[in-house]
Formats: sequence, C-alpha cells, structure tokens
Amino acid sequence: MRSYDDILMIAVERKGGFGAVLDGIETPKTADELAAISGSDWLRAMCFGIMGTGISMKVLQAKEAEMTEAFHNFDVNRIAHMSEDWFHELLGDRRIIRNAPKVRALQENAALIQAVEAECGSFGRKIGDWPNTDYIGLLAWLKSEGSRLGGNTGPYVLRHMGKESFILTRDVVARLVAEGVVDKAPTSKTAMRAVQEAFDTWQAQSGQSFTTISRVLAQSVG
Repeated sequence: MRSYDDILMIAVERKGGFGAVLDGIETPKTADELAAISGSDWLRAMCFGIMGTGISMKVLQAKEAEMTEAFHNFDVNRIAHMSEDWFHELLGDRRIIRNAPKVRALQENAALIQAVEAECGSFGRKIGDWPNTDYIGLLAWLKSEGSRLGGNTGPYVLRHMGKESFILTRDVVARLVAEGVVDKAPTSKTAMRAVQEAFDTWQAQSGQSFTTISRVLAQSVG
C-alpha cells in the first residue's frame, strides 16, 4: 500500500497541481459544532439524501423549497408521529417525491432522531462523539438503526453535515483496489475493517481528515 504522500502526488500529477486537488475541501466540524445542529436539519439532510437516490440533482433542487414546506420545515416531532392520513396525503402531494418507502423512511428516521436526542441530548452529539477509528461502526449503525441510510447515502449525509468522513465512491474503491486494500467494492465486515485500517494509516501519516484523504484518493483515479 502506497503512502498518503505518494497517492497525493499521483492526484497532483493527474489534476495539474496541489490547488486543483486540495482547494475547496471543507474542514470537518468539531464534535461540539455537530452537536449544535438541530434535529430538523439532520432530518432534512437525510430526506434529501434518501429522496435523491435515483433522481437527478436538478429535479431534487427544484423541489427543495416545496418539500420543505410539505414536511413543515422537517419538524422532527410532527414527522415522527405522522398519522396514516397524513402519510397518504403526502403520497398525493406534488410538492414532494411521491415514493411511499422513502416517505416512510423519513418518518422512521425522525423517530430515530427523537430517540437519540432523548439519550444524548442531540442527534449531532452522538454523531460528533463517534470516534473516527470506528467510522465503519457509525456507518453500520446508521444502516441498522436508520432507514434507507445504507450504501453511500449515510456517508453523503454525514459529509454534508460536516462529519469527518470517507465515501466509497467508484473512484475511491478503484484506488483502494489498486493499493491492495480490497479486491472489489467492500461489503463484508472484513473488507470494511481493511478499509478502516487503511484510512487510519493514511491519517496517521498525513494528519489529514478522512474527508481530505477520501477526496485525494478519488482524484488520484478520476
């Protein structure tokens, strides 16, 4: 497995400079900054992450204001206790992506946020305090306890909200394969542990966040 610096140089050569590779990568939020994010904002991010699956970004962005209105500004309590009448009304509401499993997932994730808030004070507190050395555990938790937050949906939500994160995109997986970390897109626990160990190693070498490392890996290929 190459060092972080070696992979960074591959990316720099491909993209034509350090600025092209590193500029625009956002600094992850601190645990306290994540803890301060409201439950409704987390639910909003989950909603657009879930609703956006299989939908063009242009269509999703065009519906953002209307969806926010339809879901009452993503009021966690209201959505968690969604009545069946409201559920069926939403399935006929042209302001949203009218997909029953996705609407139900929003309700289930609102209930998850409520439960975590009761336990930890805020949903963001649990996310912020989750150690980076067990990032794959956080992904597994989102997949098992949340609804439709598996695959890359959960990681994209985390990155959007500012949690230090790596996302196993096609290009990131291609670099991991090239480095001998995995032999294909990781799905097993063993493969995910290998990915975690690789990112831990690159972080120890570089002092960079998983977010930066992930972006560098992607740009070393694509």
